[in-house]
Amino acid sequence: MSVIAFVPARAGSKGIKNKNIKLFNSKPLIFWVLKALQDCNSVDGIYLATDGDDIARIADGFGFDKLKVFRRSPENASDSASTESVMFEFFEKEKPLSEDIFLLVQATSPFTQNTDFESAIKQFKQEKADSLLSVARQKRFFWNSNGTPLNYDYKNRPRRQDFEGILIENGAFYISKVKNILQSNNRLNGKISLYEMPEYTSLELDEDEDWLMGEIVMQKFKKSELNADPSQIKLFLSDVDGVLTDAGMYYSEKGDELKKFSTYDGMAFRLLKEKGIKVGIITSEDCELNRRRAEKLKLDYHFHGVKNKLEVLEGLVKELGISFSQLAYIGDDINDLEVLREVGIAACPANARAEVKSIPGIVELETKGGKGAVRELVNKYWAL
Repeated sequence: MSVIAFVPARAGSKGIKNKNIKLFNSKPLIFWVLKALQDCNSVDGIYLATDGDDIARIADGFGFDKLKVFRRSPENASDSASTESVMFEFFEKEKPLSEDIFLLVQATSPFTQNTDFESAIKQFKQEKADSLLSVARQKRFFWNSNGTPLNYDYKNRPRRQDFEGILIENGAFYISKVKNILQSNNRLNGKISLYEMPEYTSLELDEDEDWLMGEIVMQKFKKSELNADPSQIKLFLSDVDGVLTDAGMYYSEKGDELKKFSTYDGMAFRLLKEKGIKVGIITSEDCELNRRRAEKLKLDYHFHGVKNKLEVLEGLVKELGISFSQLAYIGDDINDLEVLREVGIAACPANARAEVKSIPGIVELETKGGKGAVRELVNKYWAL
């Protein structure tokens, strides 16, 4: 028996154009639920059901090993198509086992955490439910259009702390077994269990105003972007041009090449070394200026003229007997992409390329390259 997560995400969107891939707190909206599912140990596989080439391409770029793209048919991607129709198309084509647990997840619910999925799956099993849905409690007073109250006695108005409120579907996710969905033709069936989530998770991202409010909520409640505990980092490496410099190349009248480095970054390397963290640089450029800077800073490692940074670092990590999760790296351009996707803490300066900034979980700094970006990162996560 496997746990299959199914995330419908069609290309068309009426309220907000390209909603599923619109940046929400600096990441495509679909990133948040896919990342939570990727991090959920109970989920065995994730299927993103989409008709959109851009959605599929962006999702593939996240590098999640559990994720597969399921190409839904045009008729099941129309405005009138139901979510159930897409589910049944998936069942027909992929043929999951009848006892598999099916987790239907809404891509537009970015507040859902991996711990929510873990807890809900556990609850579903423990309560021996036929299906489960996520809900949120609203402590609001509801009325009928004929002027009669739905859920309280206005003559004895309760205090908020004494009011139980009412549970509503927040649409974040639904759980059932494949066989139960097929038998009932519905995501909900039989004995239904309720998994309660915070009230803010009921926010619908349908209009621009919702989006603005959602980002504010996300900033308050979302988990850290870091993939690793800073205290576990054993090795800190940086690119040179565009990170330790402003990416400019200066020439004297005699034709001598000049670069501008920040002394703030130099101090950052020193502070890391004092904490027992090995430091270094790795650059695709092979020039004497970079070597002199590395030697002055007394770096533990410096690699020059490197064409494949990931290959070099794989050897170094193996030599040191550590994992990539114990490596922090800061880069700014496309030749840093492979490394940034693998390390425990990935960061980039404010002037980094858009492709770099789109990497899931990357720490985007406010400082530009050559202005002390490394120092900002070190100050931020190593409590200097």
